[in-house]
Amino acid sequence: MKYITVFFSLFLMTASLVAQPNYDFTKLKCEHLGRGVIAIRENPSTVAVSWRYLSSDPMNESFDIYRNGEKINKHPVKDATFFQDTYAGTEPALYTVKAIKGKTESTYQLPANAPAGYLNIPLNRPEDGTTPSGQSYFYAPNDASIGDVDGDGEYEIILKWDPSNAHDNSHDGYTGPVIFDCYKLDGKHLWRIDLGKNVRAGAHYTQFMVYDLDGDGRAEVVMKTGDGTMDGKGKMIGNPDADYREAGTFDKKRNRLVNQGRILKGKEYLTVFSGLTGEALHTIDYIPERGNLMDWGDDRANRSDRFLACVAYLDGIHPSVVMCRGYYTRTVLVAFDWDGKDLKQRWVFDSNNPGCEDYAGQGNHNLRVGDVDGDGCDEIIYGSCAIDHNGKGLYSTKMGHGDAIHLTHFDPSRKGLQVWDCHENKRDGSTYRDAATGEVLFQIKSNTDVGRCMAADIDPTYPGVEMWSLASGGIRSVKGEVVKERVRGLSCNMAVWWDGDLLRELLDKNIVSKYNWEKGICERIAIFEGALSNNGTKATPCLQGDIIGDWREEVLLRTADNTALRLYVSTIPTDYRFHTFLEDPVYRISIATQNVAYNQPTQPGFYFGPELKGTVFRGCKIPKK
Repeated sequence: MKYITVFFSLFLMTASLVAQPNYDFTKLKCEHLGRGVIAIRENPSTVAVSWRYLSSDPMNESFDIYRNGEKINKHPVKDATFFQDTYAGTEPALYTVKAIKGKTESTYQLPANAPAGYLNIPLNRPEDGTTPSGQSYFYAPNDASIGDVDGDGEYEIILKWDPSNAHDNSHDGYTGPVIFDCYKLDGKHLWRIDLGKNVRAGAHYTQFMVYDLDGDGRAEVVMKTGDGTMDGKGKMIGNPDADYREAGTFDKKRNRLVNQGRILKGKEYLTVFSGLTGEALHTIDYIPERGNLMDWGDDRANRSDRFLACVAYLDGIHPSVVMCRGYYTRTVLVAFDWDGKDLKQRWVFDSNNPGCEDYAGQGNHNLRVGDVDGDGCDEIIYGSCAIDHNGKGLYSTKMGHGDAIHLTHFDPSRKGLQVWDCHENKRDGSTYRDAATGEVLFQIKSNTDVGRCMAADIDPTYPGVEMWSLASGGIRSVKGEVVKERVRGLSCNMAVWWDGDLLRELLDKNIVSKYNWEKGICERIAIFEGALSNNGTKATPCLQGDIIGDWREEVLLRTADNTALRLYVSTIPTDYRFHTFLEDPVYRISIATQNVAYNQPTQPGFYFGPELKGTVFRGCKIPKK
């Protein structure tokens, strides 16, 4: 029987498998999750039903499944949270999952015209526009996040619309405004926020955090705004007539306009929006402020407008939001707490401060969060350095900037979390380090710009999580051994738990592949026809993670015509049962930060893979003495 009950814990799994972050789950303010029932048509005659197994459920909980009020399982479902129903009907069907011991129940309405393999979410696409230079643009769905905005225990989708003329910071040119929508999973459109002309569109400009920050059961949305931003109720922030966009100056040497469309001056704000209505609840001046552009490395906002953001449990109880600016040179992180009325600054970390010089230029195009030192509070892995929960520097490896980074428990035989990172300095290549101390455990040096790296447990013949990069010499084990030197079809992009075993699959564009360790190749196991990835060569989904259903992950993609989202759900049977990964803070925050700059896949704060067989975790809910 493949029945493994996973709790995210403080306790030892076995003598060799060590529990990771030291969160006190009796105090940690987490989301109240519902059952997350979903019914997906697998084919014309079969419907796959899956749901969440929660840490609040009795350890021996079992479930009954009903279709239109009629019980359809012969025996209680106790070894999985997945069920296949033989249903060829052409009418809508109401599926109900009832917990037998806990007496809770949740439902999902399967539409009559439900497509096979995914949930279709129709969108309200913004109108096309024209820039001051006469260039026309259109909108496409881009990055997304999730949050329970109405307090019903289930997630809504917060979607960023990018204009077709969005730019990287290194490029000049006008962009259309960035637009945000909130949708329920049935496509109901709750609100729209238009960031306006004074916030440029591109991967590095708008990092949006969606999380319940004040513990009222409803998520907020926090992001950088500008004069002319319109909230979800049609109210303007700041001066609606202000226009800080540069018209550009003609450069004879380059024979073109330079700085056109860039925003080099003007007011910047940080706004907390209601996740339910999109209303701007509170706005302050953006910190860290722009100041003198050259302090960040150049005078054209290529360096000053590199933003990151995250959510972190800095006190081990409440989630804080951290807004960040700069990583090539000066680096500033500012932590805020939201109490439902005010944003209160917790701390500022600035690499310009005395004693912090080694932290300048160490940031990535992304970041990771977790309790790496076991004190029950989150630290921020900021590329090649780490910032402690109190806003002080924890360590810096001084290996500089990189494009990708991974934080999880790689090695089941080693205590604590580890980091797999890649570097652009044409020297340090790829590094595997201890997340708490920065100690380099092994390194593959390279004289090239190593722009991509990936980590996932894909090979059961080697303990722990495997890792690789564009210059790692193949797949590496946690001991630095070469698992396989060359692998056809091996992606350095995203990952997803898809097929129901304890290994992870690889996600690239609209394709899920599985590593065949016996043949040494990656084989396609799912192609999401009619759906597209985002962000050019990055080829990332709108979102990837455990959003609904059982412990496995879903993939959110846009349709080719940009009129809908498709939430792809695995219909492959699995007889493993795990508490939803969403109850692990490291994993949940990795979903919240997935939209930051160059998107990275989710990763939990515990080891997950074949070495879990026969193991029982203990302890998310610690009983009172």
